Amino acid sequence: MPPVSMMIKPVSSACNMHCRYCFYADVASRRETADYGVMDEAVLRELVRKAFLYADQSVAFSFQGGEPTLAGLPFYEAFLRAVRRYNSRNLPVTCALQTNGCELDDALLDFFAEQRFLLGVSLDGTRKTHDACRRDHQGGGTYDRVRKNIERIRARGIAYNILCVVTPEIASRGKECWDSLKEHRYLQFIPCIDGFSGPPGVDSLSAADYGRFLTDTFDCYEKAVYAGNPVSERRFDNYIGILLGREPEQCGMSGVCGQYFVAEADGGIYPCDFYALDAWRMGDIRQSSLLRMAQSDAARSFRGASLDKPAICRQCRWAFLCRGGCRRDRENAGGINRFCESYTRFFEARYERMRRLAAAAGGPKAGADRD
Repeated sequence: MPPVSMMIKPVSSACNMHCRYCFYADVASRRETADYGVMDEAVLRELVRKAFLYADQSVAFSFQGGEPTLAGLPFYEAFLRAVRRYNSRNLPVTCALQTNGCELDDALLDFFAEQRFLLGVSLDGTRKTHDACRRDHQGGGTYDRVRKNIERIRARGIAYNILCVVTPEIASRGKECWDSLKEHRYLQFIPCIDGFSGPPGVDSLSAADYGRFLTDTFDCYEKAVYAGNPVSERRFDNYIGILLGREPEQCGMSGVCGQYFVAEADGGIYPCDFYALDAWRMGDIRQSSLLRMAQSDAARSFRGASLDKPAICRQCRWAFLCRGGCRRDRENAGGINRFCESYTRFFEARYERMRRLAAAAGGPKAGADRD
């Protein structure tokens, strides 16, 4: 069997913030049950037990929400006990958690430090751009609280990275956003995700805006590399990796959906965080094995749908880099990525410079000419 990647949602869609663009609130609102509550310890044990039964090579557990820290320290202690109990073959295990960084108690941070969790912290650039979208339930900004909690994370030596959602406002301030975040060294910029239906919202990102953001932030990325003070940005790192002959590690950049397991708090299993919908429920961890769910009709259909790309994509000169992008970005655009124009303009403007970066990293053959 392959390595297992399992995302666990211990408190379902519950959150202590009210972000204006929250994609999971949109997903949850389209299910018969929007919020499955807090995951029972028995369900957690089954998730861990069956992950180790299915895996042969390694197991990667990640925790998201909603806000997964709301599950509290006892939940994660129970998770650790289950890992120790069921990892009888001593497979490599990695653990990560994505947090909004709004409220983090000392005991939980101490646990993450001791157990070497990787933390992803959501921080949308500057105070102005962050507080415009990422607010608490009283409508107050959260930037200062998040920054203070990042300092507490750093003080404990916990490995962390920054997740920044690109909105139109952030896209118009690419260099300013980069400069405000570069101290953290490990960044991931993701374009704001529209809801499944309805007109675009105030945070909907146009192709032109996102293309400009890619160009502006790549220039910052490139400058940092040549200055000998590189900053990792996940998308750009993956483009350089592709030019060096490596497959992208980010699923949304591979162009096809792989085998992934998203576990909701009730034990329901889905193929993707973006598609934790009733129609794509593959089964229940209490009633079925991961192997059976991976071979279910829902799983096969989900993976198969990502393989279908229009001829214009297959024939594009940038297909080897773009690969069609994430299926979610092709959802309402006739199979063409809604950021096709963004990527085309970016590649046309910066491909040669990416090649030179790849060549510097991996030798003169990196990034061979493409017709």
